[in-house]
Amino acid sequence: MVQWTSAVGAAQLARLLKSQQERPAGPGTRRPPAYRALADGIRLLVLEGRVPVAARLPAERELALSLSVSRTTVAAAYEALRSEGFLESRRGAGSWTAVPAGNPVPARGLEPLPPEALGSLIDLGCAALPAPEPWLTRAVQGALEELPPYAHTHGDYPAGLPALRSMIAERYTARGIPTMPEQIMVTTGAMGAIDAICHLFGGRGERIAVESPSYANILQLMREAGARLVPVAMAEGLAGWDMDRWRQVLREAAPRIAYVVADFHNPTGALADDDQRRRLVDAARSAGTVLVADETMSELWLDPDLGESAMPRPVCAFDPAGSTVITVGSASKAFWAGMRIGWVRAAPDVIRSLVAARAYADLGTPVLEQLAVHWLFGTGGWEQAVEVRRAQARENRDALVAAVRRELPDWEFEVPRGGLTLWVRTGGLSGSRLAEAGERVGVRVPSGPRFGVDGAFEGYVRLPFTVGGAVAEEAAARLAAAARLVETGGTSGAEPLRTFVA
Repeated sequence: MVQWTSAVGAAQLARLLKSQQERPAGPGTRRPPAYRALADGIRLLVLEGRVPVAARLPAERELALSLSVSRTTVAAAYEALRSEGFLESRRGAGSWTAVPAGNPVPARGLEPLPPEALGSLIDLGCAALPAPEPWLTRAVQGALEELPPYAHTHGDYPAGLPALRSMIAERYTARGIPTMPEQIMVTTGAMGAIDAICHLFGGRGERIAVESPSYANILQLMREAGARLVPVAMAEGLAGWDMDRWRQVLREAAPRIAYVVADFHNPTGALADDDQRRRLVDAARSAGTVLVADETMSELWLDPDLGESAMPRPVCAFDPAGSTVITVGSASKAFWAGMRIGWVRAAPDVIRSLVAARAYADLGTPVLEQLAVHWLFGTGGWEQAVEVRRAQARENRDALVAAVRRELPDWEFEVPRGGLTLWVRTGGLSGSRLAEAGERVGVRVPSGPRFGVDGAFEGYVRLPFTVGGAVAEEAAARLAAAARLVETGGTSGAEPLRTFVA
């Protein structure tokens, strides 16, 4: 019986391993033997989920050729991984990745930690804040008052509750984009919306152009759907999109879909301006590419001089015919991640196709949560709750920026004007190794390669604005401790873990 469920080619594994280059060792620093460095590199890839568990690894000779090392080095690395429980082998079946008994199987996205783990580990992996009270409680109470008429129905609304669809359409119209309820479908979060769009337009093997870097969970969703991802590099810093690169990729690769985050991009925080949005829509239209615009961060402006009137126009505003742009929105980032309500705005025929396909997926979105969002939109509670969210994110951003600059002066970043994330260049250190060391000193941080394609961004980490005050200071101190471990090549004897309660 075959024990492996997927395979990693030698060239692909070599690219992933070579992306883990660290800064040159200082005087007196001992380098591990070549086989040990190779074993550590593969183990890191498994722990991060970038090489799946139960993935067949290339034969020793094949990998040795790709890495330009001796076969003896690869054989010794494989043997070390077997002894540690990260590799299993059987004559005639090859070798495949594993995790030691008792270790959790690594996730390939950015799943949140369970609440019981937060006493000893500061979680910088999930870019989500606690609910803005009392607005969550009031919204649920308002939803319960509106629930009785719906309780007498079957409860399945594949397109969403008519009242909520109308309310979302009215909100787009108020922003200067005339919209009918027939152009709206309510989904189970933004992830549910993008999953439905990918299955409708981006069948297995289809090309999807994505920003590089981009949101890790969406990249993994697209990989799991069988898409061929085509990365398009972002401009430097917070400049947004590199339009020359976008035009070239759309013209030459002709992707079926392009996925973009124009408003406080995740992870960089960049904000695309009106001209960039107009030019990208024009280029997508010319290439016959469906442009999926993720607006989940669009209301999270943090700087005082920004606001609804100062923000660029929505991407769909530059597609009056509605033939090119599909917009995705959500309550999860602006309000609360536990409120799994998202929506799609598109041409009516696209909405009809998405709704028809939903019969084979989740049938519909929970009624009570839809009623809660409808209550927020209809009472002004949404605007007040989002203002609470902005204030909280702004305070956390400023505290985190100050703490990282103090504890890690060699790390480089630009402060975004909105959103929930800071994209940080780690002074030449491997982001994957920082993530591993961070777990040992009590801080969880996602490495840059999670946000790229084929090992890109090894020299980065993403830091969300989810902690502030003393917790932000402690998080930065633990990151500095992790950096020292990586710099000295420490593999054991980590600094003692301190339980921290805010």
